[in-house]
Amino acid sequence: MDLIKLILFINYKFAKNKFFNYLSQNLKSSYLIILLLSSSFIFSQDIITDRPDQTESPNTLNKGALQIESGYLSLKDRENKKSKTRNLAPTNLFRYGLTNIIELRLLAQFENQESDQTKISGISDIELGVKLKILKNENINNEISFLSTIIIPSASNDLSLNSFGISNRMIFSHTLSSKTGLGYNLGYDYLGSGKGNLTYTLAIGTSLTEKLGFFMEPFGEIIDLNNFILNFDSGFTYLLKENFQLDCSYGIGINNKMNFFSLGISWLIKKNKENQ
Repeated sequence: MDLIKLILFINYKFAKNKFFNYLSQNLKSSYLIILLLSSSFIFSQDIITDRPDQTESPNTLNKGALQIESGYLSLKDRENKKSKTRNLAPTNLFRYGLTNIIELRLLAQFENQESDQTKISGISDIELGVKLKILKNENINNEISFLSTIIIPSASNDLSLNSFGISNRMIFSHTLSSKTGLGYNLGYDYLGSGKGNLTYTLAIGTSLTEKLGFFMEPFGEIIDLNNFILNFDSGFTYLLKENFQLDCSYGIGINNKMNFFSLGISWLIKKNKENQ
């Protein structure tokens, strides 16, 4: 519980910064953003992952369960005639069910960056998080969760934020039919400087077969509450077993020069009494 208290305390500190003053002075525009902005809703049996899409799932693991979501990501972007390539391999998200509604999370990844002049590699900043299930209404098939993550400046100077950061998301999902679901996230990231970034995602997922799923989503951010970025991605998941899933995805920038490709594998390790 000490980790949860730490995250809540840091959120309280961030609540005092100028971002919230900005929102209060721009309430009407913020309300419109909330209406427009947009969870993972990839259909499977027991395993529900937070990859490969950008939208987090409201699902929290059962008490005592451990889930490992690993992958490879290659991202290229070009800004002001300068190109940069980021290769992350592996990216590892460890999720643990503290209770049936509280999940602890650890993200660790090895990153290689190449630009026109430099090439650096190493372990990126560690991220610690807590996901809390707020609502699960099976009668109307709606779920709501809250995810808060602390970014710890643990990497080398060239890869690190060099200060603590925080990321918060409200997570929503709705079942549209027996095979199709809709999910969306609305969040705010503060990475140590500026006004912070609003983030949004909107994903629709469907079951093509009992094992094969497909999703597509627009996603992006409003950098410093001013610069609107829009991207789009889509991909597939394949369920090898009810606790073992493969995935792939591809994304592009709509109003920016970016593209990425990812592959992943996820494994759910249930508590002993749940093992089949």
